[in-house]
Amino acid sequence: MARPIHLESVHKEYRSAGTVHVAVDDLSLSIPEGSFTTLVGPSGCGKTTTLRMIAGLETPTEGRIAFGEQDVTDLSPQDRNCAMVFQSIALYPHMTVRQNIGYGLKVQGVSHEERDRRIEEAATVLQISEQLEKMPAELSGGQQQRVALGSAFVQDPDILLLDEPMSDLDAQLKAELRVEVQRLHQELDATMVYVTHDQTEAMTMSDHVVLLNNGQLEQFAPPGELFDRPVSKYVSRFIGTPSTNLVPTTVVEHDGSYVLDGDGFEIPAPADHFANRIGEPITLGIRPQYLSPDGGKHRFTVIVDVVEQLGTEFVVHGRSTAGNNVDVVSSTLGHVNHGDEIVVGFDEDDLFVFDNDGKTICYGDELTNHSPKQQR
Repeated sequence: MARPIHLESVHKEYRSAGTVHVAVDDLSLSIPEGSFTTLVGPSGCGKTTTLRMIAGLETPTEGRIAFGEQDVTDLSPQDRNCAMVFQSIALYPHMTVRQNIGYGLKVQGVSHEERDRRIEEAATVLQISEQLEKMPAELSGGQQQRVALGSAFVQDPDILLLDEPMSDLDAQLKAELRVEVQRLHQELDATMVYVTHDQTEAMTMSDHVVLLNNGQLEQFAPPGELFDRPVSKYVSRFIGTPSTNLVPTTVVEHDGSYVLDGDGFEIPAPADHFANRIGEPITLGIRPQYLSPDGGKHRFTVIVDVVEQLGTEFVVHGRSTAGNNVDVVSSTLGHVNHGDEIVVGFDEDDLFVFDNDGKTICYGDELTNHSPKQQR
């Protein structure tokens, strides 16, 4: 039966030769019961360490981990009813697929008939029924990973943990296995926690995403919220491909009203956010998908460097006349070349606004939903 996972002020550090390395720093979050939650971030951000602490393979230096109401901080892995699929595909080479999937159940003393029932069920869900009598060496990488998933699936865990299970697969196999993992989640009554460095996997598969940075929590939210309402410049740049464009601006006062002045345009700004920031450097974030060659209230010129074709869309990499790097995603820019100048536009409600420390001050709808009277 699926259970929620609670991490309360979890801290993990390692000591080596007198040096202290903090892998996870004061992490608190609650993963909903039955959800598919992904831990994502760059290498070294603490996501695998967090997963291993949930599994019981690592013990927190400080803090508490609970499954529902049960404190599992000091419980051994076998007492947590957790199953884990590792990055490396650890199959027994001398056993058939059937024997690999059912090995854990055999160790637990599950009857032969019940083992076979669960194995057949897992194989059907993962579409490997025809591979059950084969040896691991006879399987493709994607099939081997399905076997590893099956060996976890048959244990009927409350919590299923997956540590970058697709990192060694090619793009096509990854796309196929993403669907299989989501189908598996629908079949299981389990809370799933998935670790990846690939933000595409995180955004397409998850109910919730945990974005980590240097062992600390940057944002915990549904995928759409991370894309539309990032809490920091870091989140806006990490989530989304290509990354969010950053445009330096300055807060300027004109006759009691406030504007963000930069790169040839001025954007009205509400006094409640900016009255105390006159002269302060502010950064605007604009996603490449929201820069349009066909419109937008605010427009500026981009000098083209490189054009990439991605199916029906084109990604233009260039720079503004002020020297800022700019990426534009559009289906109508396939004709441009290096050195061409294009004019692109955007509207206020497409913006993120960041302070000098990279924290979000406000979002575009807060720029558009104020009246001139509120500025004074």
